[in-house]
Amino acid sequence: MPTYTAADAECLVYTFKEGLLSKVAHDLKLRVATFELTVAEDAIEGRFDPSSLRVVCARKDGQDDPSVLSESDKAKIKKNIRADVLQTKRYDSITFRSTEVARDSDQATVRGELTLHGVTRPIVAQVRREGSWWQTEVTLHQPDFGIKPFSAMLGALKVQPDVRVQLRVPA
Repeated sequence: MPTYTAADAECLVYTFKEGLLSKVAHDLKLRVATFELTVAEDAIEGRFDPSSLRVVCARKDGQDDPSVLSESDKAKIKKNIRADVLQTKRYDSITFRSTEVARDSDQATVRGELTLHGVTRPIVAQVRREGSWWQTEVTLHQPDFGIKPFSAMLGALKVQPDVRVQLRVPA
C-alpha cells in the first residue's frame, strides 16, 4: 500500500478574490507542504497539515505571476490563513477517508468524508490518469466547513467562498 507525501506528490489550493477592491488583490496559488496520503486499490486515507500551507505565488488571468508578491506579502498572507481563516491552533489537521473507490482503467470515482475545520462532510472526487500522474480537482465551499472566507477593509476586499484543491500522485 503506497504512501505519498509532499516529497513525491502535490497538493495545491487556489483562492480567488472578489469585492469592490478586488482589482488591487490577487488570486493565489498555495501549496500544502506537509501531508500523507495512503492509497490502496479500494481505499484512500489522507492527513493534511493546515499550518503547512505556503503561498507559492499570485495568479492573474489563470496564470502564475511569481513576481507580484514579496516574501513579506507571502508571510502576511500565511499568517492570516493560519490565524483567521483555518484557525490552525484549534484545528490542526485535515483528514480524508474514502468510503468507496470505483476504478475504471484510467479514471476513478472516489467518495469519502473530508474533515476540515472540525466539520466532516461527504465529498466526491473524479480522478483521472494524466501521463505518469493520477490527478483530481475538487471545489470546496468554505462556509460548508464553518470557515469564514478572508475579508478585509470592511468586506471591500475578500476571498470567494469556493476554493479549488488539486491533488496529484504518481501513477
